[in-house]
Amino acid sequence: MTSTLHEAARLAGAPHEAAGQRAAPARRVPPRLRRLCVELAKFGVVGGSGVAVNFLVFNLLLHGLGSAPMAATVLASVVAMGTNYLGFRFFAYRDRARRTRRQIVLFFAFSGIGVAMETLLFYAAYHGAGMNGPLGANVAKAQSIVLASAFRFLVYRTWVFQHRAQPRSA
Repeated sequence: MTSTLHEAARLAGAPHEAAGQRAAPARRVPPRLRRLCVELAKFGVVGGSGVAVNFLVFNLLLHGLGSAPMAATVLASVVAMGTNYLGFRFFAYRDRARRTRRQIVLFFAFSGIGVAMETLLFYAAYHGAGMNGPLGANVAKAQSIVLASAFRFLVYRTWVFQHRAQPRSA
């Protein structure tokens, strides 16, 4: 009876095999691609929380407290930069090299460049393209964040949070 149950389960799970056809072999994702996808997902989680902080602070400053648009975007980006460092350091890239003075300096230097890029892009959209209403300002902010984030991803993974040097086997 046990062999009959196994045979029934086999046939039920793979009806095309019952007709004499073989199942196609399952394709495996290469390990390097899998690691890159996991890294992108973690970067997205930290980046997403940073974007939320960025928008929250931006809107609080601009619409809640009446700050100037450029001051609001810069301050919001700087606050998000600080929260992102913690997220990248302790979540997304926790498996990378230990925290060093060099890592901190590189992170904040490249983040500063990212803030400058974001600010220039925001300025161009806000003042140059007339995206200066409540909705327009947020769209301009979103576009500037997305474009600057591509730069950040590349430099963070390449120079800031490098993999530890692994000894090579001969």
